[in-house]
Amino acid sequence: MQPKIAYFSAEFGLSESLPIYSGGLGVLAGDHVKAANDLELPLVGVGVLYRRGYFQQRILEDGSQDAQYPPMNPEELPVQAVLDGHGHPLFVEVPLGNRLIYLRVWQANAGNVPIYLMDADNDRNSDQDRRLTDRLYGGDQETRIAHEVILGIGGVRVLRAIGFEPDVWHMNEGHVAFLALERIREYSAQGVSFETALEAVKASTVFTTHTPVPAGHDQFSFELMDRYLGDYFWQLGADRAKILGLGRHNDKFNMTRLAFQTASKVNGVSKLHAEVTKELFHKWCPDIPPQDIPVEAVTNGVHTETWLSPELSELYNQHLAYNWPRAVADPQTWVKVEEIPDDKLWGAHQSAKQRMTERLSLPNLQNVLTIGFARRFATYKRAYLLFQDLDRLERIVNHPDHPVAFVFAGKAHPADHPGQELIRRIVEVSKMEGFQGKVFLVENYDMNIGRHLVQGVDVWLNTPVKPMEASGTSGIKAALNGVPNCSVLDGWWDEGYNGENGWAIEGKTEGGRGYQDWVDGETLYRVLETEIAPLYYRRGEGGVPHDWVTVMKNSIRTITPEFSTARMVGEYWSRAYAPVAERGRRFAANNLEVAQRVGAYKQFVRTSWDSVYIQDIKLSPHEDGTRVQACIRLGRIWHADVRVEAVGSDGHGGIWKQELRPVTENAGGKYLFECDYPNRIEVWRKANANIRVVPISPDFCNDFELELTSWGTNWR
Repeated sequence: MQPKIAYFSAEFGLSESLPIYSGGLGVLAGDHVKAANDLELPLVGVGVLYRRGYFQQRILEDGSQDAQYPPMNPEELPVQAVLDGHGHPLFVEVPLGNRLIYLRVWQANAGNVPIYLMDADNDRNSDQDRRLTDRLYGGDQETRIAHEVILGIGGVRVLRAIGFEPDVWHMNEGHVAFLALERIREYSAQGVSFETALEAVKASTVFTTHTPVPAGHDQFSFELMDRYLGDYFWQLGADRAKILGLGRHNDKFNMTRLAFQTASKVNGVSKLHAEVTKELFHKWCPDIPPQDIPVEAVTNGVHTETWLSPELSELYNQHLAYNWPRAVADPQTWVKVEEIPDDKLWGAHQSAKQRMTERLSLPNLQNVLTIGFARRFATYKRAYLLFQDLDRLERIVNHPDHPVAFVFAGKAHPADHPGQELIRRIVEVSKMEGFQGKVFLVENYDMNIGRHLVQGVDVWLNTPVKPMEASGTSGIKAALNGVPNCSVLDGWWDEGYNGENGWAIEGKTEGGRGYQDWVDGETLYRVLETEIAPLYYRRGEGGVPHDWVTVMKNSIRTITPEFSTARMVGEYWSRAYAPVAERGRRFAANNLEVAQRVGAYKQFVRTSWDSVYIQDIKLSPHEDGTRVQACIRLGRIWHADVRVEAVGSDGHGGIWKQELRPVTENAGGKYLFECDYPNRIEVWRKANANIRVVPISPDFCNDFELELTSWGTNWR
């Protein structure tokens, strides 16, 4: 039987008709559940029905952003009320400080996949509490912690109320991590110890982190935690210090830290992001090298049928295999794109472009290279990069032989004043004499506008500060529509770019922000002037730019299968869901036998680890290499419960490891370990090699689960 998955997310971008999303995280979540439906996976989503959504954006004459929150009536939304066993609206109770909040449950659907949404706006709550679920990412820290209590604790209670019993709990970002505390509370109510409950919860949980940006990792003061959850802590079977320790970082309670400590599988959303995340999480456990931090990579994808233009869909129906929508993730499906006549593909794109300009009330841009930039106006995404040298930009947009137009769209969070300043600056530039009719800002960016843009522009532009773009997905949506990317090599594009399917900006990572901006801006101008624009205007018979269409085809063929949610969710299934479901079942079997054993073992190791230390390390020449010997005191810990290894730099940003074997045991828990290192002593020292001891167990989900390490200090 397939394991059942509960997918928790603070936002879901299912369609523009249900505006409970703000950007990439929510749209990714929406695409995730749609792919689960396509693959017929037993998955349900859990989120919040925000009665006023994110916000509706109006751009005023001076370029300032006006955020409006019109109320939404659930009766007018694509949701339905969930009913209890008596046919009445289903409610769940959630503790919040010294009171209870009553949440009504609604259901949206992605095909056959239900998404359960909680709503505090009902007459069982006080007027103040009815406003708790009004706005996505609105309000202050108190509103945010209330949202996350509702998401995590309330979400678990919703699933219990409807009778859905997940085998795997997927936390999509740390916003939902309180679900782990609620599951521990459930076990505690059955008389299970905190340590055993924690292991059972951890064994069946997956955590996906989405951003290296600090603002994306929620953290709360301990005072706020006490105020909102103090009456809840005692129900978890542990003292306050132990519970707060699950999320403690820099004297705050960090929700990402909580998620990391309560999940057995943790992943970033691109290969580069996984490496950046390892560096970020290394701060929590500085004795473990970043390369060993247990974070995997599952690169994001997009739901092809949601984002594909009707013009190209019709073309694919004519030229690809009849079942291509069911074989999106198979690269062979897209080989036949090369056989589509150039004029047909170009004509389909021009039709999509015409539809875009009409829908977005833009002038006729059919014969103008049109570049799109649409996303949240966070400063690290650098919408300003294009405007560093206005004289040069003016020459680009007004070039007599190959003019260029730019279409911008996006919202800045109402509290993000620098982001709003970027919007104002774009409006200001668009009104300058040299840029009128060449720079446009489309207001009130949503999924519908985004769909028209990725289908209709000629090039998709992305200029983040490397490596701050965890993945990004808008460029993938453009690529499957034959719109090539021009992007900093960050996030998914660092994996997707092959030299022939778009254009790359290396992305400076050294020097200050000003230097990085200048170098990347210069590169962008040069690529626009010397590569993109000339290629676009190089026309053949019938006005078809054959060389440009070659790039379009390469973009479709190489990016669509590899960066589809069909591939992504399939990868989650094989690498996370299936193994975590099996692990969860094993830990829960026989009245939590394995969970109890692992919890007790960890307690023993933690209380004994202070006595573990490396007394002496001896290096001596040996045949063609070096014999390495380490005298190690383990105290009460058995030698088979640790791994002793040499660790050094490989000189290329990685590390090498070589295990030492125990050769003698002395009194008092002292052991001699040794290995033969295949190089000379000088090479060992150049690699900054050292000996470390880590506790291990075949029941651990990774070698560094306990975050305990002892390193050598004495050399001879």
